[in-house]
Amino acid sequence: MYIIRDIFYLKFGHYKDAKALLAQAIQKGLLPDAQHLRALSDFTGDAYRLIFEEGYSSMTDYEKSLEKSMGTQDWQRWYDEFKPHVDRSYREILKVVV
Repeated sequence: MYIIRDIFYLKFGHYKDAKALLAQAIQKGLLPDAQHLRALSDFTGDAYRLIFEEGYSSMTDYEKSLEKSMGTQDWQRWYDEFKPHVDRSYREILKVVV
């Protein structure tokens, strides 16, 4: 099992707008089709983070999911609206070992 975390550092004052866009993406089925998917926000540590966490059986499944979801015009339009709220981001890819 692989866990992928996309960590977005949001601009100050943009959390509500980014969260609303996330709800919109979920409602429209725009996020990747993962075995498990959850969205997290920071409670302590660096402020104004929005984290998308997805689980996949293999890296091949992850890559196929990205191609399927991010290749659509709807996703591209949504992401163009989301990006202005982001200061910076990075991705973690973790392998479950136990």
